[in-house]
Amino acid sequence: MTDAWLRRGRGSLAVSFFVQGVTFALLVTRIPAIQDRYGISDGLLPVFLAAVPILAGASSVVTEKVVTRVGPGAVLRWAQPVVLLALLAVGAGTRLWQVALALGAFGLAVGALDASMNMLGVSLQRAYGRSIMLGFHAAYSLGGIAGASLAWAGAHWHLPLFVSYLPVVAVLLPAALVASRWYTPGAQLSAAEEVKAGGAGVSFKLLLPLCLVMTFAYIGDSTVSNWSAKYLQDVLGGSEELATVPYNAYMVTTLLGRAVGDFGVRRLGAAAVVRSGAVLAALGFALVAVAPGAWVGMAGFTVLGLGLSVIVPQTFAAAGRLFPGASDAAVARLNVFNYVGFLIGSPLVGALGDAWSYRGAMLVPMVLVLVTVAYATSFGSRAARYGGGHERPRTVDVG
Repeated sequence: MTDAWLRRGRGSLAVSFFVQGVTFALLVTRIPAIQDRYGISDGLLPVFLAAVPILAGASSVVTEKVVTRVGPGAVLRWAQPVVLLALLAVGAGTRLWQVALALGAFGLAVGALDASMNMLGVSLQRAYGRSIMLGFHAAYSLGGIAGASLAWAGAHWHLPLFVSYLPVVAVLLPAALVASRWYTPGAQLSAAEEVKAGGAGVSFKLLLPLCLVMTFAYIGDSTVSNWSAKYLQDVLGGSEELATVPYNAYMVTTLLGRAVGDFGVRRLGAAAVVRSGAVLAALGFALVAVAPGAWVGMAGFTVLGLGLSVIVPQTFAAAGRLFPGASDAAVARLNVFNYVGFLIGSPLVGALGDAWSYRGAMLVPMVLVLVTVAYATSFGSRAARYGGGHERPRTVDVG
């Protein structure tokens, strides 16, 4: 496999991550508008919101089997257009059953998409021989910022959902299809290397620490995405306008952390970077919990972005390192726990906030993300600079 082919594969996969970041942000940031369009009651809304990650988790499990026949590139090639068209369908319908079908299709396709994207990322990282996973997730964060900005513009100009979504899908769908021509699975192990790596099986006992880390990271992430605005306004006394800032600040610092994170992994090793990220995230939650006012709270959410940004990409990379002979299966199973985190995080914080206090509720994700420090050894030794144990000489660096 030539260096030019790897560069094209890396670039095309980055496009896919970016497109998914835009798409997901356009969905989640317009939930109030979706609720109003279809007349979804407050009691029914959690059912719709929970259905998406549940279906995505089931789809991720099925993807593990499918990629053994067609490869992750083929799965991603069809899953991304379905996700985009499902988003458009969410904005096009008028009846409850129509949005239920659209969100169901979105959930099923997004599970396959998330799993296959990260499978390709892990195998490309192995081919590169150095950390590049954080760069892919930085593209996702950049897409999330772009999608949130587009959603703000649609809401500001009071555009119907379909009118807001249509031009975005019209641009992103052809871009994703063109980019998909250069998807590459990266480096695969030979039969001898696979035997040396311990065969093709995935031991859930060995994968479990990474599953817990993934769950805790997404509990933290969902806490910010679902509760930062309410917390800043209701608990810290910020204005309605100011309450929209923390999530944007969180996304920007997530992008910054991922943009430079690969360099930290190459220099210090994945375990050190993940450990530092977990400590930073815990400090961010602690700062939010004790903040005397809105500006200190925003500073806490900003620190949170820097800390959480490195954990998820390196967890996927660590799964590839731990099971080099079965990295696709490991990634598919690990991906399920990102949806578990989403399902647990928001209701957990809400229940604790109502029963106790929202300040106290912020301490729970703080403790959970801090547990990641105890599992840092699962991310590889300092010598495994990208967490895969396949570091190549710099003379074959490919971009």
